[in-house]
Amino acid sequence: MNIPVAATLTTLALTAPAVGGQAEFKGRLDKVINEAIADQTIVGTVILVAENGKIVYRRAAGFADREAKTPVREDAIFRFASMTKPVVAVTTLRLVEEGKLKLDDPVTKYLPDFHPKLADGREPVITIRQLMSHTSGLTYGFLQPADGPYHKANVSDGLDQPGLSVEENLRRIATVPLSSEPGTAWGYSVGIDVLGAVLARATGKSLPELVKENVTGKLGMKDTGFTVSDRARLAVAYGDAEPPVRMDKTHIVPFFDGDVSFAPDRIFDPASYASGGAGMAGTADDYIRFLEALREGGSPLLTAGSLKLLENSQIGDLVVDVAPPGTGFSLGFSIVKDPAAAGSPQSAGTWKWGGAYGQSWFVDPKRKLTVVALTNTALAGMVGVFPDGVRDAIYGK
Repeated sequence: MNIPVAATLTTLALTAPAVGGQAEFKGRLDKVINEAIADQTIVGTVILVAENGKIVYRRAAGFADREAKTPVREDAIFRFASMTKPVVAVTTLRLVEEGKLKLDDPVTKYLPDFHPKLADGREPVITIRQLMSHTSGLTYGFLQPADGPYHKANVSDGLDQPGLSVEENLRRIATVPLSSEPGTAWGYSVGIDVLGAVLARATGKSLPELVKENVTGKLGMKDTGFTVSDRARLAVAYGDAEPPVRMDKTHIVPFFDGDVSFAPDRIFDPASYASGGAGMAGTADDYIRFLEALREGGSPLLTAGSLKLLENSQIGDLVVDVAPPGTGFSLGFSIVKDPAAAGSPQSAGTWKWGGAYGQSWFVDPKRKLTVVALTNTALAGMVGVFPDGVRDAIYGK
């Protein structure tokens, strides 16, 4: 039975999968999930796979709350972390279409007090386009060692410091020298948090209001936002360990040469700024509805012209240093340019990204394939054996 993505989906639906026969596809993916739960790589997960606009696989497995023995439900709510970024990117492009701002506007047009400088003291122009493509010269604290400049300035990555205002975080960011001349290097960054402040200033509305008006409300994403619609369905957050550790009010998880600092209850504090880079939570059904709207041409969110800025890399030959070789970046997420170099079975042109709380997703437009894999385990659900295993099971690699 085929079930439209936009429908309310509460039962398992399996049809012909993207690769191989139905039983083979289901068996491969079930095996990856079962093993990840059994060996405690992850605590819980909801996975949806859509092919050609139809859900062909859905499963909830493991625990939303391991200590209470509460199983994950298909409508479980997860903290999105950086899965917030594509939603804010689409919101931005809608506002550009409406003439509320321009991609090449300087950030200071909207944030006149935001003046980060280069190490030599020069103050370059940073544009909205550069914030979206992560070529602004800003960075993230979790990419720096413990004594790095963002840590010394106490900059929030949007995942921690409940109660912090966006004005104060912008002030702290601007005190740190830029990592590079804007437009000359790719660097994953707090730029989307800055962008959220730009959107609010340009429109006189809050970022949550703008996202609801331009994206989530239009698609009926009723469980997705900067607050939690139903706390009873919110999955408990866990951090990598053997076995994963239930996060406390503050929790540190090592990542690359730095650490990611989490405060899971941040989303409940109304004084916390709405982080455009990491502040949302929602369900797998809502998010696949969002991705499918883009894959199917953008309506009712974007025109074809705006969609091209998301479908194609916008950074030329700059290196995306947190992704495999052969990867580019659009104005919202990474793009697989060379599958062989990336070591991926995905088609060239595949879109993908994830979230530090343990989320991953990808859209393979050539195969008309969309996959959302949400977990409550940071960072194992975002990078490593589990998301790679999900991908390879679907493609039969």
